[in-house]
Amino acid sequence: MSVETITLGCRLNFAESETIARNAQPGEDWIVVNSCAVTNEAVRQTRQAIRRAHRQRPSAKILVTGCAAELEPATFANMAGVSRVVGNAHKLSSLAANDVMTPVPAGFMGHVRSFVAVQTGCDHRCTFCSIWQARGPSRSQPFEAIRDAVAHELDRGAKEIVLTGVDITDHDDGLGKLCQRLLAAEPRLKRLRLSSLDSIEIDDALVELIAGEPRLMPHFHLSLQAGDDMILKRMKRRHSRADAVRMVERIKAVRPDATIGADLIAGFPTESEEMALNSLRLLEDCDVVAAHIFPFSPRPNTPAARMPQLKRELVKARASRLRDAAAARRSRWLDNFVGTTQPVLIENGGKGHTDSFAPVIIESAPRGETGLARILDRNGDNLTAVWA
Repeated sequence: MSVETITLGCRLNFAESETIARNAQPGEDWIVVNSCAVTNEAVRQTRQAIRRAHRQRPSAKILVTGCAAELEPATFANMAGVSRVVGNAHKLSSLAANDVMTPVPAGFMGHVRSFVAVQTGCDHRCTFCSIWQARGPSRSQPFEAIRDAVAHELDRGAKEIVLTGVDITDHDDGLGKLCQRLLAAEPRLKRLRLSSLDSIEIDDALVELIAGEPRLMPHFHLSLQAGDDMILKRMKRRHSRADAVRMVERIKAVRPDATIGADLIAGFPTESEEMALNSLRLLEDCDVVAAHIFPFSPRPNTPAARMPQLKRELVKARASRLRDAAAARRSRWLDNFVGTTQPVLIENGGKGHTDSFAPVIIESAPRGETGLARILDRNGDNLTAVWA
């Protein structure tokens, strides 16, 4: 059986796509499109991916799953070439020989960096978001299942484990304690990364790890969304601007080499120019070097979709301004690496990352190699280096 996976959206989706492919029973050729619904653009890209897959492999059956399939099943069921639409509750067993869900979806990208899901779903109701409708309430994987999944990925040759989920800081055990237990239980785990974090939920145990555990990689991507208190309130976020700044200051106080990434939404309904500038200033105030900028997209059946909308041209302009400012900050950050020596993991084709998640190219370096690299130059968004 040939199973091709096409994955859109979050890292959790990538981990789940790998699990679907592993669980597939022998039989017909399938293309699995694991969809995203975080924005209208993500849904459009899902439809585009399905059309392209059907055009390129008309004899294959197409299975559509993921968040967009959960929210709009009829839309995808009526598309040419689609044989099956499966919601998130049954996606992991959608091509399996039986209907038993694999406990933990884990592992992809050639085994060098593997993603292990520690939870799914979300109990919060941010006014712009439909993912809680698609994923359901927060559900945590038990520690034993996570530990076993990590051990399995290390057995397969993974050099780095990334814990992922919809809201990993909401894990039942507390994310800090979960990481402490995991690192204690698995001494082979030399590189642990965390996917997106809700800054207001970062606990003391995690800060303690950040301060004193070199195996925890020092790059932290925060779900900030905005830098203005009124917009945060209208988003129904649970932190203020000052909370976000204080958390970054706390992280950098205990780990000076820590780097910060952030999600930010431009053009949220009712956003004034001053409110937008507060988000722009947050890049500097939180020392963001890896920003994911999203122009606001009104998702169906969300409170934000019923709020007074900004003109699309203004939303796009504010997103572009944020991206330009973020890109300038990132360029300056990357320039500061030139002439330094950094630990690097090569993931694929001579490409890898430093511990602080700066992208590095070392020509002819084999996949999975780790070591100290001397940074020679910057080429666009990549650093070029040689082994030290």
